[in-house]
Amino acid sequence: MVSYPDSQGAERSLAIRRPPSVASHSSRASTVRRHRPHRSLFGGTSIQPQNEFPVFTHTGDVEIVIANGRKEERYLLHKLILTQCSGFFEAGTSEEWANAGEGGSAQNQNSAVQARIPSSAVALQKKRWRYELDWGQNGDVPMLVQKVGLSLTAQTIFGGDGPPPAQPPPLRNKPPTPSTGFFRTMANFSSVQVTTTQADPDERVFRDYDNMFRIFYNYPPTLDPISIGKAYVGCKSLLHLADMYDALEVVGPRVDHHLLRFQGRLWKEIARFSPSYLKIGYLARSKAIFAEAMVHVVGQWPQDIDQLRNQVPDAVLELIEDKFDEIDELKAKVEGKLFRMTLTTSRGERVTPSNHWLAWLAISLFRQWLAENTTPPPAPILKSPRHPGSRNGETLPPAPPPIFNTGRIFRLLGAGGSAYLGHEECKRFLKTHPGQYYDRETCRKFERSVEELKNKARDIVKPLMRNFLELDLGSQGGGLPYLTCTRIEPQDFPWDE
Repeated sequence: MVSYPDSQGAERSLAIRRPPSVASHSSRASTVRRHRPHRSLFGGTSIQPQNEFPVFTHTGDVEIVIANGRKEERYLLHKLILTQCSGFFEAGTSEEWANAGEGGSAQNQNSAVQARIPSSAVALQKKRWRYELDWGQNGDVPMLVQKVGLSLTAQTIFGGDGPPPAQPPPLRNKPPTPSTGFFRTMANFSSVQVTTTQADPDERVFRDYDNMFRIFYNYPPTLDPISIGKAYVGCKSLLHLADMYDALEVVGPRVDHHLLRFQGRLWKEIARFSPSYLKIGYLARSKAIFAEAMVHVVGQWPQDIDQLRNQVPDAVLELIEDKFDEIDELKAKVEGKLFRMTLTTSRGERVTPSNHWLAWLAISLFRQWLAENTTPPPAPILKSPRHPGSRNGETLPPAPPPIFNTGRIFRLLGAGGSAYLGHEECKRFLKTHPGQYYDRETCRKFERSVEELKNKARDIVKPLMRNFLELDLGSQGGGLPYLTCTRIEPQDFPWDE
């Protein structure tokens, strides 16, 4: 699509009185501009240099090239912005880095470049840095590598004096990865683009670098706003890239903001995949996501230990262990109170078998139920099998016992009512005693004693029933099978140390 200049504006410019030579020159220039072909995003013979993200032709001094032979993206950015956002660029563009290693050869190359620059353009010359993405060998993490010794003029990225641009690397024999399709990250992207009919297998790398640079320049990253699963994958990949370039302080808040927009759906996803979101919350320095995931992880600990060991810093594991020990101590205190719980007679005496046999039976039933449900089951006594399981000639170790979590039992105690020790269970218990204890009136008195014990137990377990989740537990079908009373204090976040 071709646009045309404003004819009224052209007439106003001709109406200004000028010396004849200037007026005639302006008239000819207007005529030339009227018929000059305009720049097209789809190619053309005339390209107007831009000075906006991602290519700041007039002010940029750091050139970054990301190419894989099929596709190429170029950025011309500012050292000031990059060094403020990334420790990697702060070190790479420092004087210490420039004077180390190949400093001598760099000065010689710079002198050769300066010799080719006309004297009239010396004033426009300035220090430039150039980075290219090194894909490495199979399995290596792609990383930007600085091309040392390039002191370029402002025209280099689009031609002119200076060394010729490096050729893009050859096609890499890399197996294709799943992708939802090819898309551009910026509508006004003017860098060289090699289009293909299929999605590029390295599209995620291109996207992550573009998102990181967009965030550096205060543009929103292109992350999925609808599917929280796709948004998680994109945020995780972007955070790992930012971690490589020491830019988490800048990228993390953007990721945090994007994920928190999912609100209720985010809290449900954290409940399902709490170890994964704990890592995301730590990298993004997101207090809300980290605290939410921490409550789930501590409540189920040590169930998720294999997913977190060697995946998060030791400070995070130490925090989990400390919070788990705090809950364990609180549960021990609560259990002690529950086992010491008793009833009294109408005269205020403690119930014993001699002064109130039926109430004493109710206390015995409650304590027996509590002991059975808060104590791990004994290990089964089985004979050694004649042919133990083996793999590749090696005997397999016995399977570890399932993790015993008493959170569900304390939730039943906190619910009270018919959640446990209901009418049928009380009736079965009374049937085991002589007949005079199994009539309708006796059963009602026995159930009243059990109900009194339940009410006392509900008050005792209240400290364990506190919920520090943003998740609505009502949407989880009556609650989670573990405790959610872990509270993350402001001084607990491991990145504030």
